[in-house]
Order: sequence, then structure tokens, then C-alpha cells
Amino acid sequence: MKEFDDLVEMMARLRAPDGCPWDREQTHGSIRKYVIEEAYEVVEAIDSGDAHELRAELGDLLLQVVFHARMAEESGTFSIGDVCEGVTTKLERRHPHVFGDAGQRDAAEVAQAWEEIKARERGPDASAIDGVPRALPALQRAERVSEKASRVGFDWPDTTAVLAKVDEERRELAEALEAGAPDRVAAELGDLLLATANLARKAGLEPELCLTRAVDRFSARFREVERSARTDGADLRTLPASALEARWQAAKRALGSQD
Repeated sequence: MKEFDDLVEMMARLRAPDGCPWDREQTHGSIRKYVIEEAYEVVEAIDSGDAHELRAELGDLLLQVVFHARMAEESGTFSIGDVCEGVTTKLERRHPHVFGDAGQRDAAEVAQAWEEIKARERGPDASAIDGVPRALPALQRAERVSEKASRVGFDWPDTTAVLAKVDEERRELAEALEAGAPDRVAAELGDLLLATANLARKAGLEPELCLTRAVDRFSARFREVERSARTDGADLRTLPASALEARWQAAKRALGSQD
């Protein structure tokens, strides 16, 4: 595709001795953060439903791929062509129902076959939970690790059982708080968050998305509390807890929420 080739050539030009000083001095490590940032901006564009914004953010993310591939080619390790060939070969290998003779399958069967193929690729000594990046947001990582474990039968039978685990972890956290043991509190809080992530997964929900929406609701309500306080000439820092709670409930009603 000409447009893709133009992008690859442009990056080579930027990295050339007479190219851009900033681009020339970058390394895989120095621009690592931009891969993460651009990926999140793609997600934000998806959530917004704005096709124009999604197109732009996908371009920014693609630029990071081309940038890293160019630096690798300069060091003689691999090229953008190798990247494309690798992922194409992987897709063909993991879609035997399309490119082979495995026959047609429904989406659930395809997903299961995908995981089985990945497991064979990793070898007999690999863990069932291998392949989940540690750099993922913790809630998303918790969901993916527990999801992979569930595929080999390591799971609760239903949401009721997971909810009981959440209650158990909450009690253990309360005990740790009462005992005044900071390390134990941290461990128990982590266990509670992990159990909650499992509850979301078992309920067919994404814990990361659930928390994102909860933070969005809190943010909207808090801004309404601030707005109402400014209108009344009140200072939130000096209001008693009962007045803050009253304003919070009023904000929820103003935004059409009773929960």
C-alpha cells in the first residue's frame, strides 16, 4: 500500500543523519511511554464513538510501530517487513478454520482453539497464565490472568461463590485494619480487589471499564457539588460531613441518578 510505504519512508528520512535531531536521538526506551499513551488515546477515541478521532489516533499508534521498527532495522535486528510477516504468519497459523482444513466454528470455539494453539506454541512447560503482560493496568491484568486460569478449570462455579469470596476478603481487610498492620492491610486490600475483578469477569463484565465508568460518575457528581457550593458561596473544606453528604445526594438527583 502506497500510503503505508510513504509512512515507512518518512520515518527513515526523519531518522537519517540530516533528518530531525529529536527523532534521531530516540531509543526504544525513550519512546516506550508513547506506545502506552497512544494506545490509551485509541481506546478513548473508541469510547467516544468519534470516527474521525479514531482514525487520527490509530495513525498515531501506527507511527509508534513504524518508529520502533525503523530503529530495529538500523541496528540490524528486524524490519517493518519482518513485523508484518510475523503477524501474518501468526494469524494464518491461529486461524486453521479459515486458512486450513479445521472447518467452520462459532466464535466461542474459535476463541478456545486460539488459546489452545497459543499454548502449543509456548511449549509443554508453559503456564496456563503465560502471555499476560505485567505492564497491563492491574485490574485488566487480574481479569486476564483469572480468565486464563478459568480455561483449565481453576474458577468459581458461579457469581454467588465469588461474591462469598469478596465478603471473606472484606472481613479479612477489616481485621487487618483493626490490627493496625500496614503490610497486612495492603495484602488484604489487594486480595479484595482481585476477588472483585473476578466477580466482574464472572458476571460478564470488564472490571477496568466498570471502574472507569464509576470514576466518571464520581467526577461528574463531584463537579456538581463544587458548582453548587460556589453558587451558594460555600467552602467545601469547612462544611460538616452531613452538609457534604446532603450536597452529594443533591448532585446525584440533579444528574438523574438515585443510586
